[in-house]
Amino acid sequence: MNDKSRDIEAKNKVAAENFFEEIWNKKSEAAIDRLVAVDAAGNDPKFGVGRESFKKQWRKWHAGFSDLHFHVEEIIAEGERVVTRWRLTGTHDGEFLGHPATGKKVDVDGVSIDTIREGIVVSGFDAWDALSFRQQLGFIPEDKII
Repeated sequence: MNDKSRDIEAKNKVAAENFFEEIWNKKSEAAIDRLVAVDAAGNDPKFGVGRESFKKQWRKWHAGFSDLHFHVEEIIAEGERVVTRWRLTGTHDGEFLGHPATGKKVDVDGVSIDTIREGIVVSGFDAWDALSFRQQLGFIPEDKII
């Protein structure tokens, strides 16, 4: 690996860290404009395509979990591809997914695989424990198999 590749990977790790810290933890909607591409796409069709769709979903998450926090556990980069292992925590203190606040706390693990170019997320793939998330909130009984 040459110095240029190492430099790109180091910068992309910082960009991934900034994505979670600024957008999610510091709740900066303005950071979305700086860190997410206008036409960014992901694997979750509910998030839609593009920065504006991302903002709509971001607002819903923060309305439902005022203390939402992503704990970045690990970041691995290879060129433009960045893998971030994270843990999401928060308290359900607002309406979310059509459910009124429950006051329940959530704690789930996930992984994001992003393509980052020049400090901007252009695409992403998220895998996380959505079943446990819904069970912790009481949306799905814990003994129910889906």
